[in-house]
Amino acid sequence: MTKFLFKQNDNIGLVLFRAVFGFLISVEAFGALATGWVRYTLVEPPFTFNFIGFDFLQYLQGDLMYYYFVIMGIFGIFVMLGYKYRFSMIAYAIMWTGVYLMQKSSYNNHYYLMMLLCWIMAFLPANRWFSLDAKINPEIKSPSMPRWVLIVLILQVWIVYTYASLAKMYPDWLDASMPALLMSSKSDFWLVGELLQESWVHWCIAYTGLFFDLLIVPLMLWKRTRLLGFIISIFFHLFNSFIFHIGIFPYMSIAFALFFFSPEILQKRFLPKKILYTGEEVIVPKHKNLIIGVFSIYFLFQLGLPLRHWFFKDDVLWTEEGHRLSWRMMLRAKSGSLTVWIKDKKTNLKSRYNYSKILGVKQNAAVTTKPDLMWQLAQKIKAVEAEKGRDVAVYMESVVRVNDGVYHPFTDPNVDLATVEWNPFKHSEWILPSPTDYNEKPVKE
Repeated sequence: MTKFLFKQNDNIGLVLFRAVFGFLISVEAFGALATGWVRYTLVEPPFTFNFIGFDFLQYLQGDLMYYYFVIMGIFGIFVMLGYKYRFSMIAYAIMWTGVYLMQKSSYNNHYYLMMLLCWIMAFLPANRWFSLDAKINPEIKSPSMPRWVLIVLILQVWIVYTYASLAKMYPDWLDASMPALLMSSKSDFWLVGELLQESWVHWCIAYTGLFFDLLIVPLMLWKRTRLLGFIISIFFHLFNSFIFHIGIFPYMSIAFALFFFSPEILQKRFLPKKILYTGEEVIVPKHKNLIIGVFSIYFLFQLGLPLRHWFFKDDVLWTEEGHRLSWRMMLRAKSGSLTVWIKDKKTNLKSRYNYSKILGVKQNAAVTTKPDLMWQLAQKIKAVEAEKGRDVAVYMESVVRVNDGVYHPFTDPNVDLATVEWNPFKHSEWILPSPTDYNEKPVKE
């Protein structure tokens, strides 16, 4: 095992990916500023829905985030150029982790994947060639890397795609009704809008998505199908980019191909002056056990986290418990309506609370279907009212529908959420049980 993991391989795929990855994370940072994402997500709202337990990140919110993202973008450029690589990559990883954990109303799976890749890349020797670091300090220059580096990157990609495929194996995806719902909002798209409303297109999207996620890594690993897999990958991800506007994720996914093609092909196409490593050295570092141990624990978590929803009561599509960090991508559409009531514990008077005044536009939409956001909103309302000298109970009355189903009551309106403790490892009993027909389509008259 030691010989297998620490045998040296050519590092051209890694150094090319570092350059592409650095460019993309820089685009992510500067693009978030240019599109207004930073403004409406992290500056304008009175507060953000951070991951529970990371309330201290609220201190970053506000105009400071404009400078924060500029600095991140600069670090991304440094990563691309391979300048002060280790420091720049760790700095970006820390800053992006902060952004990821401080808000959930704009949750996106590629934000999570980016965070994981930033931390993985921070500890890989990705600046040993084709970098300013190697030019400034030739002593670090090397045409090779240990094989475990490639294994770690490919295994991470395989986990993402495989779980994304397995999550699609549920009725609303398999009968193509969920792709149809996704496409219903694309009817005004230039050139393809009407085509996207065709039933056969919905079936193609459903099963192309399922089998692409399941098979793309095996296709890329086998030399005979690698080129076919790469062509399919380009079409698949460019289609997603055009239709869903999901930022850098499709282009980052295309760049994963650099881990699969042979060094000879990559050298010929991109770095003809690079020395190809053809040796058979096995270089075992003193800290080999630490490397093996850290990545073994990391991948046990990566394999286990997407399965945790099976240990919660009820269906994850209804409760949302175990949905995040699980590669459950574009699986369902949820909408809801939320009414908040507060009761003054001193006077016993109950009144409707206008919670929209303390939320941003996107937060208002997100809070109607996410139980953890409802709980956090209850804590915020209690704190706001406490500042006015009032001790209040907070009740949430909500209805939710999954995909194109009918609306059903979602929360127990008699539970004071301001006094309920949040337990991330236990089902929240104030979430009402899912009706047996909660995802059935309404009958059209």
